[in-house]
Amino acid sequence: MASASSVAIESTEPSVETGRWNLQRIGGLAALTEAAIYVTGIAYFLVILDYANVTAPRAQVELFVANQTSLYAMYLLIYVVFGIVLVALVLSLHDRLKTGAPSLIQAATAFGLIWAGLVIASGMIANIGITTIIGLYATDPDQATATWLAISPVVDGLGGGNEVVGGIWTLLISVAALRAGMLHRALNYFGVVSCCS
Repeated sequence: MASASSVAIESTEPSVETGRWNLQRIGGLAALTEAAIYVTGIAYFLVILDYANVTAPRAQVELFVANQTSLYAMYLLIYVVFGIVLVALVLSLHDRLKTGAPSLIQAATAFGLIWAGLVIASGMIANIGITTIIGLYATDPDQATATWLAISPVVDGLGGGNEVVGGIWTLLISVAALRAGMLHRALNYFGVVSCCS
């Protein structure tokens, strides 16, 4: 008599739920949302604020004072919302690529989640810092400028001007997708080239 085995066999297919909002659909929506947020942020800072041409710290503080509401909303969008949506994208890509390159996708997922946390933290520090700067500016513009000079490198170091962790995530995802034979090859090669250039 043959005995029945009680050993569970793990599926090698990505877990695709049959409902309308499965993880892959959410990941696709997250990717499109990330792109839209990125383009919106570029347009706001380069076209509307002309931030690239405002290089003096005092002028930057004055720009913050003049645009405090829209700036607060934009930092909330491009950092905090971006980071939250990034979590969904990271988990979706993990689910999709875990069978083709399991070790590599574990490392990629770790870097993706770390990046999401850094981006959220950067946005929260930026918004609290700018709120503090605006309050100081009313009574002591020099102190407001000095405070901005202290806060700005922290924001940039965590995620505003330094995309090392995001670049590592992009590289690992691209290599994992190439190894797994998933996603479009041109997109994967673009990911490798973009983070290495």
